[in-house]
Amino acid sequence: MSPEILEALREVQLPLLAVLLFLGAAAKVMPGSESTGLAVLVSQGWRRPVTLATCVLEAVAAVALLTVTGPLGDVARILTALLFLVSVVVLSVVRRRDPEAGCGCFGGLSREPIGWRTLTRASLLAVAAAATVGLAPIGWAVVSAPTPTHGVVLGAELLLLAWLSPELREMLTRASSTEPCALREVSPRRTLRRLRRSDVWRANAGVMLGGEPEDTWRHGCWRFLRYDGMRHGRHVDVVYAVRLDGPRRTGVRSVLVDRESGTVVATSGAVATLDFQGTS
Repeated sequence: MSPEILEALREVQLPLLAVLLFLGAAAKVMPGSESTGLAVLVSQGWRRPVTLATCVLEAVAAVALLTVTGPLGDVARILTALLFLVSVVVLSVVRRRDPEAGCGCFGGLSREPIGWRTLTRASLLAVAAAATVGLAPIGWAVVSAPTPTHGVVLGAELLLLAWLSPELREMLTRASSTEPCALREVSPRRTLRRLRRSDVWRANAGVMLGGEPEDTWRHGCWRFLRYDGMRHGRHVDVVYAVRLDGPRRTGVRSVLVDRESGTVVATSGAVATLDFQGTS
């Protein structure tokens, strides 16, 4: 990589990070943003204050990236890198504690469960912020006098961020679909494909006696599939629930029901919050 491209890559991070921080701060002011991200780790009474504090911190960091240079500018850039680095740790903890929680990075748009793309994005942004330490220009100077190299570098980085951002997919889904999930048509073939690619399917492979469902039905945004199975010498029904939208990682759940007694003998995929209707 030539020195010119490397320098442009470092410089373009200042306005880009500032815009992302401003967008994140603005989204956190919206109602409902306190039910995602860092806020889910604190008690109910502290969720709104924590969300607003994060909002203020992001806004201050964004202003500093655009307007401050020299030693104070480097302090602001290091703090921005630490902000993203801490977010990686927090998101990892939230993901383990509540697999269904969104990152809250951009308020209500960030409700998709935290996945590797979100963690990768936060990590890359931490590296991007660290790369700006020592730069002479402020972010506003880069915006006011861009070069063609800045434009090419920015375009490439925006494509990468778009690929890593579930919020963009959420915006496109909302814009292109007026039907609620419960009424949307989803082919059974697509459901089977999602099921067979899941970890839950592989975990139950040794229990099932056949590869085709004996019964299927739909309830709201979920499609249910029942398979014949054998567990410890007893016949069981292996019932899967497959979410018709959303990510594959948390969109497949299962329950094993003893066919004779109707007792649930095993679950997979956090099924406690889902009603498997008609399993007995």
